[in-house]
Amino acid sequence: MRYPSTLRLRVAAGLILALTATMPAACGDPASPASSPAPAARFNQKLHDLLPQAVRDRGVLRVGTDASYAPMSAFGPDGHTIIGVEPDLGAQIGRVLGVRVQFHNVDFSALLTDVAGGRLDLAISAMTDTPERARTADFINYFRAGTSIVVQRGNPAGVTEINDLCGKVVAVQSGTTQVDLLARSQKNCGRHPIVVKAFPTNSDALLQLRTGRAVAVLNDLPPAVFLVSDPRTRSQYQLASTVQYEPGPYGIVVAKNQPGLREAVRGALEELRRSGVYARVLSTWHVQDGAVQQVTINSSR
Repeated sequence: MRYPSTLRLRVAAGLILALTATMPAACGDPASPASSPAPAARFNQKLHDLLPQAVRDRGVLRVGTDASYAPMSAFGPDGHTIIGVEPDLGAQIGRVLGVRVQFHNVDFSALLTDVAGGRLDLAISAMTDTPERARTADFINYFRAGTSIVVQRGNPAGVTEINDLCGKVVAVQSGTTQVDLLARSQKNCGRHPIVVKAFPTNSDALLQLRTGRAVAVLNDLPPAVFLVSDPRTRSQYQLASTVQYEPGPYGIVVAKNQPGLREAVRGALEELRRSGVYARVLSTWHVQDGAVQQVTINSSR
């Protein structure tokens, strides 16, 4: 069967091997030649001046993320520091804007509400920019990825495509685009629908797979590849196939009543892209294939 916007990817052996490094410090970036200094984020006064007065007074941007989605955002070895692609990008955005960036672990399903209500300034949490979400918040697009199917190592249920999930139990994180993808896929299942079980965090969903209470978990490609490559988890999981379903843009979430903040963050991210800092962050975490060539707003529309 055909699926909308599917994209077949070749998961290169180099990517798989590279992802065995789980922290930036373990990546062992080679020293740059003296003639090619590493790119650095530079403070931009004009962008700083676009920030809301409350943010300038605090000197802090409050950012929410669901820290269960390595390598995008996850807890580090100490159990409370949030590390990953998104915290690293957030720190660099803060350097351009001249403010500190504080990441807070928040339930994924609460992020949009917390940004809209002013409890958070931003959310950066591998959240796909969709037309429905863009009706309630603005999205600054910074990455692109689609959905992959993760199964137990050895693939005991023989899952190779989404139709193979008909009549089986699948675990997902609540509020994600994977929930919607499974709902759209039900029409292909006839009298044997997919049994979808949703959980507050991706870690909860993976527990269902690991303990045999689900045959698959749907994850975005970067976390899926991380799971099947990290020495701590690769003995437990594998990809069902190299298909990436419905790839789309991730967006930094900003309240619609904060256009100055939106433009400040968009401008900072564009500065990072032009300077090479953005590419360096993605390369550190081995997710450079998801890089965007232009920083856009609400590009799902």
